[in-house]
Amino acid sequence: MTAVTGLLALGDHTARPGFAATKTTWIEPLPARDPIFRLDRPLDRLRFGSIIIHDSGEPAGDAESIRRLHVDHGYRMMGFHFLIGNGNGMGDGVVHVGERWIKQLPGWHTVGPQAAEYNAHAVAICLVGNGDRRPPTQRQLAALISLVRRLQRELKIPASGVRLHRDVAGGLTGSPGRFFPAARLQQQLLDPMR
Repeated sequence: MTAVTGLLALGDHTARPGFAATKTTWIEPLPARDPIFRLDRPLDRLRFGSIIIHDSGEPAGDAESIRRLHVDHGYRMMGFHFLIGNGNGMGDGVVHVGERWIKQLPGWHTVGPQAAEYNAHAVAICLVGNGDRRPPTQRQLAALISLVRRLQRELKIPASGVRLHRDVAGGLTGSPGRFFPAARLQQQLLDPMR
């Protein structure tokens, strides 16, 4: 600390000789790399142009149970890039970073007429729970908003690129459910292109 104060005093032309610096600057440590961007491959910024939000349709679950379900349906791994727990199977608001995201692989999560496009080019986030029975927990929603905003900043995804599964599924699903607070999410989105 003494060395830092001395260096600051040398660079401070208003400091009086022989005295500690009269002005100090707090030097913040560099933040650790965001854990959602610790990947096996470089971030594929050209692949991902949107974010699709889903619910699992079940009141409880965790990454392993959803992975098993997807493998049983013929997928190699969980189809979502991220999973956010509701306290029933995994911690409330806990974000699981899926293998597809870590390896920068396309998802397997969307149904409807544009499924191939969204599966190939959208980040899939799934909330554990059934949004037709109850809304996501406050912690789930806070984690979702934080995750979406981090992805928006890093991938330059505009607010218009954040969609609910039901909005892209051509009427084939209501996910993330009728109790999902879409207006609240919309208010929290960023427009990183501004």
